Amino acid sequence: MGGNKIVVYKEPGVVAVEDHDIPKLEVPTDVAKAKGLTQKAVHGVILKNIATNICGSDQHMVRGRTTAPPGQTLGHEITGEIIEKGEDVQFLQVGDIVTVPFNIACGRCRNCRDGQTGVCLNVNPARAGSAYGYVDMGGWEGGQAEFVMVPFADFNLLKFPDRDQALEKILDLTMLSDIFPTGYHGAFTAGVTTGSTVYVAGAGPVGLAAAYSAQLLGAAVVIVGDRNADRLAQARSFGCETVDISLGATLEDQIAEILGTNEVDCAVDAVGFEASGHGRDAGEAPATVLNSVMTLTRAGGRLGIPGLYVTGDPGAPDEDAKQGTLKVRLGLGWAKSHTFTTGQCPVLKYNRGLMMSILHDKAHIARAVNATVIPLDDAPRGYQEFDQGAARKYVLNPHGMIPQNN
Repeated sequence: MGGNKIVVYKEPGVVAVEDHDIPKLEVPTDVAKAKGLTQKAVHGVILKNIATNICGSDQHMVRGRTTAPPGQTLGHEITGEIIEKGEDVQFLQVGDIVTVPFNIACGRCRNCRDGQTGVCLNVNPARAGSAYGYVDMGGWEGGQAEFVMVPFADFNLLKFPDRDQALEKILDLTMLSDIFPTGYHGAFTAGVTTGSTVYVAGAGPVGLAAAYSAQLLGAAVVIVGDRNADRLAQARSFGCETVDISLGATLEDQIAEILGTNEVDCAVDAVGFEASGHGRDAGEAPATVLNSVMTLTRAGGRLGIPGLYVTGDPGAPDEDAKQGTLKVRLGLGWAKSHTFTTGQCPVLKYNRGLMMSILHDKAHIARAVNATVIPLDDAPRGYQEFDQGAARKYVLNPHGMIPQNN
């Protein structure tokens, strides 16, 4: 092997593809020291990445809306082939094709044992929970790269049963690392079930995945709200109703036009902290989606909140929001006895079941999110087009193992 091309954040609005060293079977130094781990990762593997995707949460960093430093490596949606493994990896083999949960989890701590792999206690000195290539997440190298190291491999990785089938369905299977489980988590924790009426805020890839997941869970009507016409059209392409929040009509009135009532059984916030207010000229309003979904959801309903909220946002519109303090109408949610579920999706809770749905042709998530394959070297273009509102989910193709479809 030669070097390792990897996508790097340079400054707000700018990413580059740079040459780094090939990853080693080693835990980041800060994690090892703080958590008492051996630096040699005998439990880890090196992957040759087959597919690695651009995520909306990456965009928050690239826009300068987090405390990510220049030089931060990027990427946490990884599907790859094992090319090297540590001597303590017992149940995986070189040549296996696997999906990598974006959560890095040890499999040994209290939270991992409880299935809360999004908040592992042993992989990040700064807080509970970690991810590849993300700010304040422990310094693990990003996966928008040719190669990546995955620790605690027996616990974290999900092997695809058949190599040829995996390569045939790779555009769907690559969504298992984050977007499909995250969207499903949003819908599942919102209580979507047979006959539900559901509002999904945001028609980006996570919102589309949540809407598609709501359909898989049996929803009667799924309504997706956004201000981007192309993304709303993408939601309609697989049977969703849509509302345009840039119009003068209120969100409640638009919902009532569809359902005959201005409330839904449950709702999903797939937007997060960079939300915009209602109306054509509305500016940024970080709490607006949270307040909208509480307004729209019936008393006793549930809210799934996979949209990202941060503790530090240098570009926020006011001083409170810069610290993650938002003007949320908690009294409204309390009065309506709403249940909220927030935080990182624990991918391992869902990825095997969703894999089986893909392998047996019950789920076609790549079509729903408009998966678009581009070379790794074109990552800067993918980031730029995604930031401009492209109704696509960009899949990077580091080794040319998947067909180009752009």
